[in-house]
Amino acid sequence: MSNRRLLVFNILRGVAAIMLALAVAAVFIFLTSKEPLTAMKYLLLGPLVSFKATGLVFNSTGLFTILAAMIPTIFTGLAVCVMFSANQFNLAGEGVVMLGGFVGALCGIYLKINSPLHPVVCVLVAAAVGGVIMLIPALLKVKLGASEMVTSLMLNYIIMFVVLHFLNYNFADRTKGSTQTYPILDTARIPEIIANGTKLTWGFVIAIIFVVLVALFMYRTKWGYAIRMIGINQSFAKYSGMQVGAMIVLSQVIGGVLSGMGGSIEVLGRFNSFLWKELPGYGWAGITIAILAKNNPIFVPFAAFFIAYLNKGCQQMATYSDVPSEMIDIIQAAIFLFFAAEQFLAKYRQKIVVKNTQMDLANQAKAAANAEGGSH
Repeated sequence: MSNRRLLVFNILRGVAAIMLALAVAAVFIFLTSKEPLTAMKYLLLGPLVSFKATGLVFNSTGLFTILAAMIPTIFTGLAVCVMFSANQFNLAGEGVVMLGGFVGALCGIYLKINSPLHPVVCVLVAAAVGGVIMLIPALLKVKLGASEMVTSLMLNYIIMFVVLHFLNYNFADRTKGSTQTYPILDTARIPEIIANGTKLTWGFVIAIIFVVLVALFMYRTKWGYAIRMIGINQSFAKYSGMQVGAMIVLSQVIGGVLSGMGGSIEVLGRFNSFLWKELPGYGWAGITIAILAKNNPIFVPFAAFFIAYLNKGCQQMATYSDVPSEMIDIIQAAIFLFFAAEQFLAKYRQKIVVKNTQMDLANQAKAAANAEGGSH
């Protein structure tokens, strides 16, 4: 019962933080916009509703577009969940997503595999490269004690400029008007679930499968338990005989594998060629999603849906009103603020803990009394 009440409290705390973040956004909109009601309408309802003269009409295409946008952020959200669970603030998922997309695209262009296994091979190669790259901040942390936050943040831009160098000077299709690779082979493309132009591919199904796999790994295996225990109390985990260094490396490598996989699935499913000129932003979104999900993989798809919905709503708002789409940055910053504030609703949490403790003591006393009465 106590765990259930705390879970309900955490969910309600998350909902309250989101509502307050939206309230902060509403204040900015009403202060800066000449048509705040129109802006709010498209922000909150625009992603799933079409505004017709006859009334509101559900927009199924909008739903599919949101689900498609969730694909890479589910992978980066899972990656951050695993790394943050080990108390490893690794931020290199952003660069690894870009690298995974680049490697996946190259495999889709230059590997001639006339088989349904072609996209599988591309994704696996990208995932392996992502895991290997993530060894850099992991080993620097374990062997030299370097801050993984600093090294991983710098690694993002190293990856970006290396990818852009090879894209510009080795793999660019010079017949195109912009810098991009040659077209990805049809055999390497990840097909759409529904051919409606929303780019909702089978990558979404793969993402949901990995949500289940990561949840099972984190909560049903000894490695997942060790990762979580290191995050809770590294000293205790060390003196309990756990291989702390190995688990730290494992958590970050898993994060790299998931991020590389997400980038390759996004490129092979959504684009005809690789044409990213800058970091795509999916890694940063993954951090927000992991925070919303409280590092629980099961909640990652819901958090990813919320972020994708907000992004779509901000795009709609920017199109049909005078509020720029950058409003999403204000909303995400407010969410960070309320989630990171340890004292936010702390009194209510304390009351729940005290009440649960009192109930447990009362139940124990009752059980002891029943046992004593039975003995007489």
